[in-house]
Amino acid sequence: MKSIISTFILLLSLIVTPLIAQNFAINHGPYLQAVGKNEVTIVWTTNNPAISWVEVASAGDESFYAKEHPKYFEISNGKRLVSKLHRINIAGLTKNTEYRYRIFSKEVISDKNNKVIYGNVVSSDVFNKAPLRFKTFDDEKDKISFTVVNDIHAQNDTLKALLKEIRYGKTDMVVFNGDMISSVENEEEIFNGFMKSSISMFAKEVPMFYVRGNHETRGGFSTQFPDYFVNNSGKPYYAFRYGPAYFIVLDSGEDKPDSDIEYADLACFDKYRTEQQHWLSNILNSTECQSTKYKIVFMHIPPFGTDWHGEREVKTKFLPILNKAGIDIMFCGHTHKYSYIDSVSGVSDFPVLVNGANTSLDVTVNTNSLIIKIKNTKGNILNTHEISK
Repeated sequence: MKSIISTFILLLSLIVTPLIAQNFAINHGPYLQAVGKNEVTIVWTTNNPAISWVEVASAGDESFYAKEHPKYFEISNGKRLVSKLHRINIAGLTKNTEYRYRIFSKEVISDKNNKVIYGNVVSSDVFNKAPLRFKTFDDEKDKISFTVVNDIHAQNDTLKALLKEIRYGKTDMVVFNGDMISSVENEEEIFNGFMKSSISMFAKEVPMFYVRGNHETRGGFSTQFPDYFVNNSGKPYYAFRYGPAYFIVLDSGEDKPDSDIEYADLACFDKYRTEQQHWLSNILNSTECQSTKYKIVFMHIPPFGTDWHGEREVKTKFLPILNKAGIDIMFCGHTHKYSYIDSVSGVSDFPVLVNGANTSLDVTVNTNSLIIKIKNTKGNILNTHEISK
């Protein structure tokens, strides 16, 4: 009898397993994160748990099938990670170099009693399209360009209009300066709100850097939100160098006191901003920062404009440190209105540009100047600012 039951279970598994595997798919991505001069992280999601890997090849016309290429897996404490969110770091690359890549995920249907049952393998389109591309950064590059948007609040039509000109080889990177959605209740809100549009337009090949806004701190999925945007510090605040510029990303947190009823006793942003003070002092004193010609700060909540608690916090905790560091400009959002506040002696030793909700900043940095063009959804230039060195 036991033999008959075992045979029946085996036959049933052979029938059911393929049916389950047929539904397995990559549902979001890939997109580039944490590009540096020697590394990149590639992120995507699947609808079921899987192990995943990236294959990387040098640029050129040689077929991806000409030879076997290295496979990069996501490893956690000595094991390949089984997950629906896949964040694979590829290190040891050469700076200022173009690479081709493709992604793969193999479904894990069951992992019990040291026995793993695998399902189908899915991938980026490796048969009908050319492999995807990325290019590593170069700290010796003498000219870079990037685009900044913020306060989109899931308005995908606005996002598409502002970023319609982003192309591989034309724009080096894109910065999302906070409040791209209004709250974070689940993973789908991230992708439906702005990432699905970004991936279809540019993010598979043009790197995107995220600055958390106060609205991304809200909602039941907000603590997981930073997991989808990888950087070199593992925190929502970080710094990196590209070409003649050193970029400092600060997390301004929430705009009201931690005790506000809206935060339901979950907010601890005052201590969090104090934590950033210590980190900020250290990175500003680093050789990498001090040896770079331009120092650019991103922070969602500006240090001027209202007397709200969040603004007071960033003004008192961050500005005194930044004022000693030779900052060239700070880019902010939050107010939904454009403003340009020049340096004010004793308050801010650098200009602060607040970008609106319906405009983008096209920024070019070279060895002699930093040029900012403010554009509307039609691509018209509304204002221009230049900082010469």
